[in-house]
Amino acid sequence: MAHIVIVEDEQDLAYLIARSLREAGHTTEVFTDGNQALNRLTGSGFADPDVIVLDLMLPGVDGLAITRRVRQERFVPIVMLTAKSTEIDKVLGLELGDDDYITKPVSMRELQARVNAILRRAEMMAARSKTAEKTDQPVEDAGLRVDPVSRGVTIDGEEIVLTAREFDLLYLLVTNPDRVFSRDYLLNRLWGDDYGGFERTIDTHIQRLRRKLGGSGSVADRITTLWGVGYKYESPESHR
Repeated sequence: MAHIVIVEDEQDLAYLIARSLREAGHTTEVFTDGNQALNRLTGSGFADPDVIVLDLMLPGVDGLAITRRVRQERFVPIVMLTAKSTEIDKVLGLELGDDDYITKPVSMRELQARVNAILRRAEMMAARSKTAEKTDQPVEDAGLRVDPVSRGVTIDGEEIVLTAREFDLLYLLVTNPDRVFSRDYLLNRLWGDDYGGFERTIDTHIQRLRRKLGGSGSVADRITTLWGVGYKYESPESHR
């Protein structure tokens, strides 16, 4: 059972989503105002929810602004709901750190499936972390340090803040230097076979990851594109 925060200004839809998720065995909190939701999600004294279902267009503070603030403090998975369906809206949401994206009208069955897929991935990450202290060692590579136990990333001692999905993507690449991963493999490995996102998801995450690692002329250059094939992390020796 998971605890899910629902932020949706259409009250009937918000409570329909809440009822659907409760029927699936979860507990829910509902907010119909962006400011109230932001206070709850960034305030102290509250346990983090397991998933946030977040509408894009809200009174007060919109969904993108809430995503931006939450991502500065927490690694809670976010499913964005919106009536907009253009690619630029999807890209913007994903670049800010949303984990999934559903356009309205919302199918309750699809929403349950998306939430359950996110929870399964979270469970897999949690199970892995229980044994990480014994089995996983930090990867250190010419100034870059990736620690699977703390899920921390530093470059020359400076902390780099990544979302949970960005960390998983980077860790997979750096622990398999010079191996090429196709987009399909990365989608299936990191999002799961039942992920229903669009094909640019991997490209968007790679672009965001490169920017956070410093952009051109930095560690980011080690993440290379093989056009029509996929991506790989080049070890410093092969990158020279």
